[in-house]
Amino acid sequence: MAALDPRINPYRSDIAAKYLQGKVEAARFVDGERREVIRASAPLRSAPTHEARLLTEALMGERVIVYETTEEGWAWGQLESDGYVGWLSASALAGSGAAPTHKVAVLRTLGFPGVDIKLPPAAALPMGALLAIAREDERFAITPSGLHFPRLHLALLKEKKSDFVAIAELFAGTPYLWGGKTSLGLDCSGLVQVAMQAAGIACPRDSDMQEATLGRPSTLAELRRGDLVFWKGHVAIARNSASLLHANAHHISVAIEPAAEAIARIKAAGNDVSSVKRL
Repeated sequence: MAALDPRINPYRSDIAAKYLQGKVEAARFVDGERREVIRASAPLRSAPTHEARLLTEALMGERVIVYETTEEGWAWGQLESDGYVGWLSASALAGSGAAPTHKVAVLRTLGFPGVDIKLPPAAALPMGALLAIAREDERFAITPSGLHFPRLHLALLKEKKSDFVAIAELFAGTPYLWGGKTSLGLDCSGLVQVAMQAAGIACPRDSDMQEATLGRPSTLAELRRGDLVFWKGHVAIARNSASLLHANAHHISVAIEPAAEAIARIKAAGNDVSSVKRL
């Protein structure tokens, strides 16, 4: 059998998704159960331990197909949004509730237990988190459980930002976090994915996946706003012909820097640009 990418195909030697039967070898195949993320963000890890590497993050309202839940409280499953596979804390999940109607459209918003913004907030949600809104008034969008979120901070699911680069620029200065995808910390491909999803553009999670599937080939000589510049294991967003925006381990943050300087610095570390892609 041809090997499938385990990052986006839920299979192990002992268990696999039913839909992969005949494509992979496993001791048993299961249908899985649809669950919903009920925390602001939930780490998706490489193994069922809090010390395991962070692969990505699942955000509030995101749906997960769970194929195994351990006695120790870990769930192994696949995110519906981008297909990523890994381990989450089972306590971060619940049965699927009402279908989301809105998404968080700012870096982070607060949910209050009432109409008074002087009340202690009961939730803090990142950009891209999904909410089911039961009703609205002039200032707030209100969930079925009674949390009040500022209307200005939310958008309907179908709404799309026109410029994903402008969204990415909002994250300038955010700490670098391998596997992260919120304003508390994110990595290079997480920045690209969050910004593109806000603009309604489907985007895979990792930089090699993005390089393989997004856009059409272009060149550094023709660099313009919105182009993606790839190296092995890294991606940056062109702000214009002369500057790049990227989450990187050199600055340990999301940084804006001259394109020529970034390219030369990364080349000096032994990594040449592998492609430029234009959406």
